[in-house]
Parts: sequence; structure tokens; C-alpha cells
Amino acid sequence: MSNKLIVTRQRDLEQAADYKEWREIAVELDTLEGAAAWKQDDTSDDYDYLLIKERLAEMRALRKGGDVRQLVFNLYEGLHGNIGNITNPALYGVARVGTKLLIEQYVEEVARCLDYLCIGDFPDFPEDEKIIFFKRTGTVFGRSALMLSGGATLGMFHLGVIKALHERNLLPKVISGSSAGSIIAGVVGSRTDAELGRVFEPGGLNLRAFQSVSLRNIFKGGAVMDGGQLERCLAENVGEISFTQAFERTRRIIGITVSPADPHQQGRLLNYLAAPHVLLRRAILASCAVPGVFPPVMLEAHDYLGRVVPYMPSKRWVDGSLANDLPMLRLARLHNCNHYIVSQTNPHIVPFMSDVAPKRGLIPLARELASSGSRGALTLARTHMDPYGAGRIINKLDNVTRQKYSGDVNIFPRHTPKQLLNMFSNLTDDEIQRFIRDGDRATWSKIDRIRNQTRISRTFDECIGILKQRAIEKAAAPRKKASLRAVK
Repeated sequence: MSNKLIVTRQRDLEQAADYKEWREIAVELDTLEGAAAWKQDDTSDDYDYLLIKERLAEMRALRKGGDVRQLVFNLYEGLHGNIGNITNPALYGVARVGTKLLIEQYVEEVARCLDYLCIGDFPDFPEDEKIIFFKRTGTVFGRSALMLSGGATLGMFHLGVIKALHERNLLPKVISGSSAGSIIAGVVGSRTDAELGRVFEPGGLNLRAFQSVSLRNIFKGGAVMDGGQLERCLAENVGEISFTQAFERTRRIIGITVSPADPHQQGRLLNYLAAPHVLLRRAILASCAVPGVFPPVMLEAHDYLGRVVPYMPSKRWVDGSLANDLPMLRLARLHNCNHYIVSQTNPHIVPFMSDVAPKRGLIPLARELASSGSRGALTLARTHMDPYGAGRIINKLDNVTRQKYSGDVNIFPRHTPKQLLNMFSNLTDDEIQRFIRDGDRATWSKIDRIRNQTRISRTFDECIGILKQRAIEKAAAPRKKASLRAVK
């Protein structure tokens, strides 16, 4: 009876209408299949459960006892994201919902302690010390980023991922996009939370980005698609704002990767720090310029007077996925990111993605040998090629094979041959809604993991926001009193 029930509930899980229903069935299956009992058992070779249990007991006792100075000291010296290996993927591959309860309790206790220190009024822990503590400890702990890959129209899957995270207040402030992913990143980065929900509705976006050019243009060596049509699409969806204006409007940190069309240039991550006045739509246009499909792009920016002017006018830029589909190192350096949620839709990568951590065996070995062999062949070819002719093509291929295409949490679709055939075709509203549903559903199984692994960094952000607001109000109070005295 139990096996039949499990099979039935597994079928129900696949057909769940929304996340609430999916989660209820998943929790039931965890009980039926034994994963709930596994969660109750603290012990495991996959993490240092003794260390986590000890630190949990210490924090809980210090908070309940009101020993603020010792609690601050302990958090200062022992708080980091992967303490005791608690983010080990193996710990999230047993249960459908969550992980070891000890880990979940530890994470919640850290968040509770941070809230306690932030909101409480302590004579021996004044406001200025609080600000220093939260800024320093938060910097050491790090933050999460959402990374949206390339994939042409397959990248509309990202919309569903964004929807799932946004509806549960789990959308990171740092979002990067390459190629198709840059379109979605730009859409999210130019809309407030109140506006973002409308994007997921039928007709919420104009995504008619593809229009072929004449055969004469193609035979002259031009691109297959009209860059002007794509730019008109971006202007309607993103507008004329710069990276800085987008950040000031939404407080989201958007990064767009672009690759050089010319030699002697490196790929770039454009954002409000590295390219503050560059127009967001032009950066996206460049990131989407797949060689041979769309023409290379010159960037544009606002000048001192707010006029639109060329940016590095002698340089042209192309598809961001070629140089850096997932710019993890640059996000780490610029925005203190050390945890990456990846929505991956590149058709040459997705077939090799898996929810299960790779095990030893012939298939993983064969994949690694094929990958290392292709990289070696490209390196050898590059040394014997003209660097300004075929050598440049080899360099681009070498960049593609050397990149890392996965993060700490990976969300990816199930591609079909029909989807691949329509990669550079305009989508109907129904097709876009189908991509959104697929992305939404693919994210459900990762929600608890993302919530757990981002809980502490989100608490740091919230606490720092509260402390900053208090400081602003405190600074404004004397001025307000002085103005009232002047009126009297």
C-alpha cells in the first residue's frame, strides 16, 4: 500500500498546480520515503554536526541570558557562510523540502540573534558600535547573487525563476545577465517591486526582438537579424535609463556582461560602479549580439549634461556569454558575492546539468576527459593559428570551453528539439507564459534551499537598512527641533 501511495503522490507532485500544493505533497513524500526521519537525525558524515550543535547551544544561551557583549564577540569571530560545511550539496539531495533540522535551527538562531542585536536597546552596545559590527560582519559573511545565462529565446525561462523568487521575497539584490539573460536582468533592474508583478502577466513584455534582414545584407557579410528591431524592443521594455539611474530607482544591482568584438580587449561586466552612465538598453543590445546573428554594438552613455553620447566610440561589443556567461569573480570583487544562484539555459550546457552531485564512474570520467581534451586541442590550435584570423575564432571557442557554467544552486529547464529550432524566433504570449510556468516550477524544488542559504545574508541587509534609517532620523531630529524653536 505504501509503495502505491508513494507512486501516486509522486505523480501528484509532477502535476501540482502551485507551489503551496507542491510543497504539501513533497513534505508528505519526505515522510513516506524516510527523508523526514533523516532530517531529524543530526548525525552525518557530510557536515560537522558536533560543531554546529555546540555553536547553536552557545548562541541560544547567550541570547536568552542577555549577554550581549559575549554574543557579539562570538558572532564576530565565528560567523561565516559555510561553517562546518553546512552548504554541502549532499545535504540537500535527500529530502525534497529542506535539510537537517539542526542546520535549519542553527540558521534561524543566527538570524534571531542578529535581529535581537539590531532592534534591542543595550547600554553596553551603543548604536555606532552596532553599525560597525553589522557592516564588518556582514562583509565577512558575504551575499548572494542571481545569475542569468544566455540561451536566446530559451532565456525566457529566467522569467519564471524570477517570479518564483520574487513572490517569496527571495530575489537577490545582485543580478547579472549575459546575452538573453541580460534582457531579463534589465527588465528586473528597471522595475520596482510594485511594478515587477505585471511583467509575468500575458502581454507584460514586448519580446518581439527578431526580424530578419535582406538576403543582400547577409551576402555582404552582415548579420542575419536586424539589430534595430532588437533595440526597439529593449527601448520599450527598459527605456533610456543608465545603470546608476536603474540602481537609484530599484536599489537592485544589475550587471551585464559584454565581450569584445576587437582584439586587445577583455570582456567586461557593466554595472552602476564600473559603467555608471552607460545606457542599460545599449549594454543589453551588445550582450545579445550573437556573432553572425546580430551586428556588433557601440555602447552609449549619458554625458555630464544628460545627453546621450557614444561610449568608447571606436570599440564594438558582442554576446556576453562568449567571454563570461557567469561573472562570479567580478561579482565577488565588486559586490562581495560568495553564493551564486544560477538559472542556466544555454543549449550546449543544459544537457550536462544535473540536480544530483556527480559521482565517481565512467560517465563523469568520460565527460571530464572530453572537456579537458577539447580545451587542450583548442590551446594547441591557438598556438599555430594567425592571431588575427582563425586564431581569434579559436580564442573565443577556448573562452567558451574554459568557463564555469554552474553555481551553488542551479536551476535549468528540460529542453526539447522544438525549442532549439525556434531559438531565434519571436514568441507568442502563450509561448512566453509556458516558459514562465516552466521556470517557476523548476524553482520550486530549490526554494527551501535558497531560503535557508540566504537567510543570514538577507537578515544582515535588513538590519543594516534599519540602522541606516535610524541614523538618518537621529541626524534629522536636532534640525527639526531647531526649526521649531525658530518658529516659536
